[in-house]
Amino acid sequence: MSEVTVAFPRPAMILRLLAGRGAFRLGVQLMPVALTGVWDAGAFGLYASTVGLSMWLPLVVNAPEKAALKALPRCRRLAPELARITVALSAAPVAVLLAVLVPVMALAPASEAAAYLAAAAWLACTGLLMTLCGLHRLYGSPAADALAFAANGVAVLAATAVTWLAGWAPQFHLTTLAAGCALVTAWTLATLPKAVTRPERRLRRRGLVRRLAHTTVLLGGSEVLDTLSFSLIYLALAVSGQIAESGTLYLVLLPATAIAQLANYLLRMAQPGTSARLRGTGRAEGDARAAALLRLGERLGLAFAVLWSVLLLVPGTREPLLTGVGRLVALGALALLVLALFLIVRYAVHLLENTTDRAAARTSTTALIGVLAAGLLAAALAPALGAVGGLTALALAIAARAGVLRRTLRTQRTDSTEH
Repeated sequence: MSEVTVAFPRPAMILRLLAGRGAFRLGVQLMPVALTGVWDAGAFGLYASTVGLSMWLPLVVNAPEKAALKALPRCRRLAPELARITVALSAAPVAVLLAVLVPVMALAPASEAAAYLAAAAWLACTGLLMTLCGLHRLYGSPAADALAFAANGVAVLAATAVTWLAGWAPQFHLTTLAAGCALVTAWTLATLPKAVTRPERRLRRRGLVRRLAHTTVLLGGSEVLDTLSFSLIYLALAVSGQIAESGTLYLVLLPATAIAQLANYLLRMAQPGTSARLRGTGRAEGDARAAALLRLGERLGLAFAVLWSVLLLVPGTREPLLTGVGRLVALGALALLVLALFLIVRYAVHLLENTTDRAAARTSTTALIGVLAAGLLAAALAPALGAVGGLTALALAIAARAGVLRRTLRTQRTDSTEH
C-alpha cells in the first residue's frame, strides 16, 4: 500500500505489534541479567554506563517520526516527500556514528571510547528502526513493524548467547548489537513503498525540510529531554567514581523502562486520533485533563519529598534504608514512584503537545527545566547515596517539572481569558 492511513490498528494487529516489540523488549530485559554472569562488576558497570548515557539517542533519532505522524495525514499530496525527509533526518546521525565506530573498533577495540561509541550506534540505530516502522504503519503495513522488532529481538538474544559462550568484552558485545540492528534496519528501509525510497533530484517544496525539522523539535524535544534526565543520573554516578552503582541503577530501572517504552509506543499509535480530537474546541478538554494529571504528579512529588527527607534525616531509619535488604526495598519503591510520576506527566504532555504548537513549545521548555533539576539534584545526592540518590533526584525532578508545566498552563488560560 502506498497511501497514508490514519486508522488505528485492529485488535489482532495490535497484539502482533505488541508481540514484536515484546520480543525485542524481552531480549533487552534478559540480556543484562545474563551478562551479570559473564562480566565482573567493573565490566558490567562500563556496559551499564555506556547504555545509560546513550538512552536519549533513540529518541533524538526517532523524533522525526512523531512529526511525520502529525504531518503526513494532513499533507497527503506531499506525503512521499515528507516521508523521505523523515528518513533522512533520522538516518543522518546513525550514519555519522557508524562511520566513526568502524575506525575506532579497528584501531582501539578494547578502549572505553569504543564501548561508548558502540552503545551509541546501537541505540541510535534502534531509533532509526522505530522511525521506519512508524512509516510502515502510516502506509498501511504495520506487520513490518512487528516483524522488524521481532527480528531485532532475535539479534539481541543471539549476541547475548555468543557473549555468554565466548566471554566477549562489552565493546565487542555492543558492536555486535549495533551490527545486528543495522541489518534489520536496512531491510526495513528497503521494504518501504517505492514512492518513499525513490530518490528525487530536488524537493518541490524547499521549505519542507525546515518546517518538518521545526515540528520535529517541538514534538520530539520533550521526550528527548526527559530521557536526558535519566542519562544525567548515570553521568553523575560515573563522575563520582561509582560505576558499579550504574549497574545497580540499570537493573532496577529495567522493568520500569520497559513499561514506559510500551506506554510511549501506545501513545504514538494513538497520536493521529488524539491530534484530530484535540483540535479546535477539543483543546479545552485536553487542557483540563492535563492540568488534573499535572496537579496529581506535583502533589505526589511534594508528599514524597517531605516523607523521604524525614526518613533520611532520622539516623534510626536512614541506615536501614541505605544498607542490606532495606536498600533493595527502597530502590524498588523509588523505581515504582519514578515510573508512576513519569507516566502521569508523559500522558499530560501527550495531551498538550497535540493541541497547538505553542503548547508543544511549553512542554519542551519545561522539560529543559526538568533536565536542569535532575542534573543539580543528581550532583548533590548521587555521590553520597549512589543509586538511591539517583532515583531520588529523578522523582523530585519529574515532580518539579509537573508543577512548572501546570503553572504555565494556568498562566496561558489566564492570558486567553483576558484577551
